[in-house]
Amino acid sequence: MTSTDAGALAPATTIRKRPIGLLLVAAPVLLVLWLIIWPIISAVIQTLWLPTPDGGRALSVSSYQFFVNDPYSRANLAITLWTTGVCAVLLLLVCLPIALYLRFSNSKIAAYVQGLAIFPMFVPSIILSFAFIRVLGPNGTVDLLLNAVSLPKIKSPYLTPWGPVIGLVWDNIPLTVLILLSGLGNVSNQAIEAARDVGAGRIALLWHIILPRLSNSILVAISFAVLGIFSSFTLPYILGPAAPEMMGPFMQRTFRDLFDPTNAITQAVITFGFCIVFGLFYVRSVAKNRTP
Repeated sequence: MTSTDAGALAPATTIRKRPIGLLLVAAPVLLVLWLIIWPIISAVIQTLWLPTPDGGRALSVSSYQFFVNDPYSRANLAITLWTTGVCAVLLLLVCLPIALYLRFSNSKIAAYVQGLAIFPMFVPSIILSFAFIRVLGPNGTVDLLLNAVSLPKIKSPYLTPWGPVIGLVWDNIPLTVLILLSGLGNVSNQAIEAARDVGAGRIALLWHIILPRLSNSILVAISFAVLGIFSSFTLPYILGPAAPEMMGPFMQRTFRDLFDPTNAITQAVITFGFCIVFGLFYVRSVAKNRTP
């Protein structure tokens, strides 16, 4: 067989193998369409195709108009955006130094630091909430210790907007550290040593060598954190104030206590609209890495 014949057969072989690959991914793709894509489409339809007084249905945006015109709904969305933004910034400030230390440290202490950083992953949110209340809540451990040394009590962050911030930051540290640590694997020791040889200091190394190679991982870590924080329920429900409340507790209370599924679904669609922006950042990042 000549090389020309072999070249002609190669595309045919590729075509024969392609259906097998498609069949392998068919089941998870269909599952995603059934459990995720279809509920999203159905929710959007339910919030736009509303019942009319005469018993029929008509296209309407009244549920979205109510959300936009309702001060309480806007306040809940604002506190959710504020909490998400503050948590994202704090996570980056806390986790980036930890990841840098774990990547470039050769000491035995690094193993214990990594264990402590990963530990919150194995603590359920409800247990974390109870521990938060017992430590930082009114008459908690911190108050008792301050009272023992004749110092005034602190103002507890429990049932304030800072309560969910502390809990959500603690809860998202493990995943953020792991993603950043994985990204730091792209920074070679040879590049660091070469930069040091030409006189680069620590700030120059961080800004010109490390961060450019870590920017994609930072974007992925922040995207995951924002998606989890924006739709969180347990920690904001237990640790946060009664009003304003984050979108997770707000949706649950609208559906269960007010028996208003249409507005609850509207709140869910609006929440999804904000989350999909960060989801697109993640998808773009993954697609960019796979581009040859």
